[in-house]
Amino acid sequence: MPSPSPSSTSSLSNIPTAHASFEPVRTSETRTLSRPQTNIEVSRIETLRLTHESTVGSKAPQTPRDEWLPMGGGKEFPPSLPDPDRYVVEFTGEGDPMHPHNWPIGTKILLSGILAYVTFTASFASAIFSSTVGAISLHYGISTEVATLGVTLYVLGFAAGPTFWAPASELSGRRWPITAGVFGYSIFTVATATAKDVQTIMLTRFFAGLFAASPLSIVPAAFSDIYNNRTRGIAIAMFAMAVFVGPFASPFTGGFIVMSYLGWRWTMYIAAIMGFLGSALLLLFYKETYAPALLMAKAATVRRQTRNWGIHAKQDEVEVDFRELITVNFSRPFRMLLTEPIVFLVTLYMSFIYGLMYALLAAYPVVFQDIHGMNLGVGSLPFIGLIIGEILGGVFVLSSQGSYTKKLRANNDIPIPEWRLPPAIVGGISFTIGLFW
Repeated sequence: MPSPSPSSTSSLSNIPTAHASFEPVRTSETRTLSRPQTNIEVSRIETLRLTHESTVGSKAPQTPRDEWLPMGGGKEFPPSLPDPDRYVVEFTGEGDPMHPHNWPIGTKILLSGILAYVTFTASFASAIFSSTVGAISLHYGISTEVATLGVTLYVLGFAAGPTFWAPASELSGRRWPITAGVFGYSIFTVATATAKDVQTIMLTRFFAGLFAASPLSIVPAAFSDIYNNRTRGIAIAMFAMAVFVGPFASPFTGGFIVMSYLGWRWTMYIAAIMGFLGSALLLLFYKETYAPALLMAKAATVRRQTRNWGIHAKQDEVEVDFRELITVNFSRPFRMLLTEPIVFLVTLYMSFIYGLMYALLAAYPVVFQDIHGMNLGVGSLPFIGLIIGEILGGVFVLSSQGSYTKKLRANNDIPIPEWRLPPAIVGGISFTIGLFW
């Protein structure tokens, strides 16, 4: 991560209404911020800006003067702003009501509920197709292995989508990418329901997964926008439960629908209706949480109020280099995977668990329907046991939040990643025991 320039740190130190504890420490070379006395929330915005600047955008080199467009009207180009940092808007301090961390608890709960719901619908739609495999095989005269590709291609879209949705949420904010993603996968799910051939089903399932990756990749970042270090773990636990409960709730739901007079197509219609409801909730009630985007809106308001058109946010200075965007963002996951042992090992383990979760969607019907002779709906009810396990796991994580918060207070609100390991270790051991059981 690039280090803050002198002008960047200077802009922070000149905030007139910054918190009293925000005191810059000057050295002979540059002005820096001492960690114990830093206004955490304001400095975090600067860190986010610098990180963003090196990932999804950059300050493009200035265009040569002979290529500038003319001012028109016979005017010469005006001089540059005398002190650009004075024109940059920031949050007023740690208690700024504009910052999402300081929003009312009711607003946070509403936004969190919407985010959890759209995450649930995306994961729900991924697995409900598994209950239609038999019906689709008979309807189109294909093997069950080919029909199962409808689940596989959706999950493949899950894997490919974040390379687009994650950078998009840092360029334009969280609201529009997540709304577009939820609406998009709902449209493609309707297309799956109305498909006349297998090829259409497979294509629409992939693109539905591609769009459904939007909430899965953006919601954790939105929770990070809304909650501070002390409460973020609770929100992420809720997100994890939505991600994993969705695929296990859909097989028996879809099974009873397929057995009814509605037929297999209505499994897709219902998933699409859930998605359209989620996109409506996002459009009507969700408001932007990404701090740089909020500062851009604040700058626009201040410009109109003061008629000083030089006022802007740091995010306004960031330009997109699409070539760099594609090469950097597509290669970064693979570079991290190959160069960071921790990332590689955790990814390997989580990929195995996630793959096994979807493998159970194919294994349970064989055990409970083919061997034990249960029907499609009843034979999927054993997935309820997995749902109960997910909920108990979430409760266990929440129960450890108190001790985690105490450690944070004792460490000046600076989190240590290893503090989260004990529940993960217990979960890993329990997971292995559960497989043998």
